[in-house]
Amino acid sequence: MPENKINKIISRPPVVVVMGHVDHGKSTLLDYIRKTNVVECEAGGITQCISAYEVVHKNEEGIDKKITFLDTPGHEAFSKMRERGAEVADIAILVVSAADGVKPQTIEAWKTIVESKIPCLVAINKIDKPGANIEKTKTELAEHEIYLENYGGKIPFVEISAKIGTGVDNLLSLILIIAEMENLTGDSGEDASGFVIEVNLDSRRGIMATLLIKNGSIKKGMTVAVENAVCSTRIIENFMGKTIDNATFSSPVRIMGFDKMPRVGAQFKSFAKKSDAEEYAENWKSLEVLPLSGSKTSKSDKKIIPIILKADVSGSLEAIEKEIAKIKNKTGVDNAEFRIISKGVGPISESDIKGVTSGEDVLVIGFNVKADRSAVEIAQTRGIVISHFEIIYKMTEWLEEQMEEKRPKVETIETTGQAKIIRAFSRTKERQIIGGKVTSGEIKLNSTVRIMRREFEIGRGKIVNLEKSKTKVSSVEEGTEFGMMLESKVEVVAGDVLESFAITQK
Repeated sequence: MPENKINKIISRPPVVVVMGHVDHGKSTLLDYIRKTNVVECEAGGITQCISAYEVVHKNEEGIDKKITFLDTPGHEAFSKMRERGAEVADIAILVVSAADGVKPQTIEAWKTIVESKIPCLVAINKIDKPGANIEKTKTELAEHEIYLENYGGKIPFVEISAKIGTGVDNLLSLILIIAEMENLTGDSGEDASGFVIEVNLDSRRGIMATLLIKNGSIKKGMTVAVENAVCSTRIIENFMGKTIDNATFSSPVRIMGFDKMPRVGAQFKSFAKKSDAEEYAENWKSLEVLPLSGSKTSKSDKKIIPIILKADVSGSLEAIEKEIAKIKNKTGVDNAEFRIISKGVGPISESDIKGVTSGEDVLVIGFNVKADRSAVEIAQTRGIVISHFEIIYKMTEWLEEQMEEKRPKVETIETTGQAKIIRAFSRTKERQIIGGKVTSGEIKLNSTVRIMRREFEIGRGKIVNLEKSKTKVSSVEEGTEFGMMLESKVEVVAGDVLESFAITQK
């Protein structure tokens, strides 16, 4: 550290991540704490962009203390973002609904917290709901090895109602107590460093990134480097979008004007001299070339369905990639796979479409983004369909349908019934009256049958009349004798076997 830097190691506010099942009340809790509304701007009731917010709460001595909250998405596709949230956080809150109990996502969130090895507490929410059962929820947590205080463990917990605010003050006080015990400190004399929380592209302001400062201070005129991406801090905004001159540890800030898209989750460093930042970026080994959706090299007999993917923010890209990778497992298809051939943040542009020829089976997807007019015109000329989505569930369902529609189909013949011919009666041209007995399955009127002789197919025929006990019927089941009129060019004799079958595409 340069000599002119002064050590200013002081306690710093805790960074808290709120985790849990999709609708157990995380956003409602943050909404109540901040007294601002983030719930209304969510698509499909899911927070789809990780965000950070600062709040103030009085400690036991009545002194105002800051707490920074990270709001991580609840949908399972955003687990990467949740993991990142746990990495940058100091304390985790696991929100569990007293009305719904422990859900698979609750367990998934808990595993992420355990792996990150950060202190945590449990918030049992929705205690005001008529169906709330706090004791049952505690028991369910214990069954999943989440042991609360006084329930065989040491994990502190608070009973709350995020909707009406019951117990929220106790929750904030508990966070400050845990933070004090953890003795969180930072050096405000250092140049700021921390993590990139979110990245998006604004048509007017360029590439913007939300940074969470974990140590040091940042001020106007400094230069930030994220791996090989660089940005001057001409404009710094706080979490409310207000322009500020400086910020220190545990604060979320937004800066704009990066020369290239920084990687979400990457560490950032700030420099007083621009030349130092550029040197840092120059020395960083470029990792710009991203793998194609993480898929393995496909075998030659697999059909590749290419995807061009554009999204509003990089967190959405990650989530969609994860969903696409899971579709193969969901559908069980092993002769086709999706492959992301191009991806990025921002609107669908002309250059995105230009690389696609009309003969290709490519899917162009925009998630929370529009397409440029020139891109739409080229797509229409080439017969390329651009599909837009705002909710990840809808996109996943659509992709599953596309996989089913575009994958190679294999026809299989399934035997539905067998009958042994006991006697052959009269024959006129291509029609023959025969008698037999169904040995397995079912024989139906108007069905096509294979004529088998000594296990070899000698021809095919159609059942045009079917009788049981001299009464016309539409089907004959196993163990029943019948008489039938068969339409076939092949003459059937006693001892032959008729097999009815169905052709299915798999």
